[in-house]
Amino acid sequence: MNRELISRIAHAGHPIAAPLDDDAVGGLLDHALPRGDERVLDLGCGGGEWLLRALAGRPQVRAEGVDLAESALLHAREAAQGQGVEDRLVLHRQDAADFTSPHAFDLVISVGATHAFGGLLATLAAARKHLAPGGRVLVGDGIWERDPSEEAVEMLGDFADLATTMDRVTAEGWTPVHGHVSTRRELDDYEWSWTGSLASWALERPTDPDSAEALRVAATHREEWLRVYRDTMGFVSLVLRPTSG
Repeated sequence: MNRELISRIAHAGHPIAAPLDDDAVGGLLDHALPRGDERVLDLGCGGGEWLLRALAGRPQVRAEGVDLAESALLHAREAAQGQGVEDRLVLHRQDAADFTSPHAFDLVISVGATHAFGGLLATLAAARKHLAPGGRVLVGDGIWERDPSEEAVEMLGDFADLATTMDRVTAEGWTPVHGHVSTRRELDDYEWSWTGSLASWALERPTDPDSAEALRVAATHREEWLRVYRDTMGFVSLVLRPTSG
């Protein structure tokens, strides 16, 4: 199974590909889109769920998404058509780190996709290039809630604790105007949904040639979550504005 297919199946029950519930997503977007007529860019948009939610109920918002996964972009197009917002959504299939645009954006989103740029600060630097004056960035990334094991760092990346993360962000010239630290329930719900959706897909298709691999991937992921990083990893989402300029 390729990674695109695994991700699509695993996120079937949790279309926001991050440990955030619907209330948290709605609150972050409300703070990130105060006017309701913004131009929005999602760098690493996946299936476009953040963009679809930004467009819903905000008829003057326009949105663009960038991702390499063709199947995810196809899903986003079909969902936009189903919701009647396809005329306000433009999708680009390319590396988010290489994306350029002739116009700037009032909101740049990158939640759970900082690996595409080489980390949180590199993601913010990339977002700044696309930001219109007075614009905002909505970014989400992992943090350590307790000292991690070497295995956890090797598996997930070199995060920092919340306070250190904020120190690094503000030192780069950003001011937080809203934020959300995912709760234990949100973190666990995301992992149960990821592993459960993939396992259910496999169990419902016992003769599918990918069934055994899907079960194996779900079991491996569940084991890593429970034994390697469940007690140490957290997730923070921030709405940021440039401190000056």
